[in-house]
Parts: sequence; structure tokens; C-alpha cells
Amino acid sequence: MATPRLTVFAAATMNGWKPLIALEELGIPYKLHAIDFSKNEQHSPDFLKLNPNGKIPAIVDHERNNFALGESAAILKYIAVEIGEGKLWPKDKLKQYEAEQWLYWAASGLSPAFGNAMFFQRIAAPKGIKDEYATKRYVNESDRCVSVLEARLKDGRKWIMGDDEG
Repeated sequence: MATPRLTVFAAATMNGWKPLIALEELGIPYKLHAIDFSKNEQHSPDFLKLNPNGKIPAIVDHERNNFALGESAAILKYIAVEIGEGKLWPKDKLKQYEAEQWLYWAASGLSPAFGNAMFFQRIAAPKGIKDEYATKRYVNESDRCVSVLEARLKDGRKWIMGDDEG
């Protein structure tokens, strides 16, 4: 079997799943390199060459001279535009800006809210670190973000960007 075009460096987190879901949706083969947080692999010199921010996910595109890219929103756009043959990214220029709006909203609003709510409820609290203010703030923000999605889909849209899949 040929080496897959992409290697995805990820862990079993919301951000780690994003590129995997896109690749699975597109039917694009990839190699998964699991990052072990307990060993701080995301801060190793080798990983920092892929993503200087030291966060997952990161990818390497072996067909583009081992081009490395980090940050989930950038990776999703790269997969959609460069590899996905237009299946997950609109062709119309104005629709592209609208798609970016939702991509950036997810990266700057939805993901941080969900991630922080999860952290305070499932990681900090069991260790005896309870911050009711922070927990409430991020749970409320998560609920608000979900209401944004619900409002967007309320008019009968099948997808955030409309009814067509392309």
C-alpha cells in the first residue's frame, strides 16, 4: 500500500478530531500519529517544527515537499481547498467568505467555549480544583454558541451554509 498523502498529528480531543472527520468525509487516506499529552509530545522540538504553538492538530503533506501546517481551522481550510476537490469548500467567492466566517467562529468561539467548559468540569473539578464562576461562564457560553447554530438552522437549512453539499 502506498504511503498516504497526509500524516495527521493529533490526540483524542475536539481539535484533534476535526481534520480526521474532514478526511474521513472526503474519503482521503491518511496516517495518524497519536500525540501523547502525558509525555508532553506536543512540546517536543520535532512537534514544534510542525506547529510552533505546541498544540494539536498538525499535518504534514508528503506530496507538497512535506509541507507542515498547524491549527485546526487552517488545516480544515487546507484540506477543503487544496485536497478536497471543492467538496467541502464553496466555489463562489462570496460563499467562501461566508464559509470562513463560520470556520473562524468555530475556532474562536465554539471550540474555546466547549474546551474550557470541558476542562473546568472534567479535568479540574475531579482534581478538587473547582471554579464555579469559570465553569458557569464557559457552560453558558457553550449554550450560547449552540443557540447560534440552532438559529442558523431554524429556517430549514440542511447545513450551516445551505442545502447543497458543495
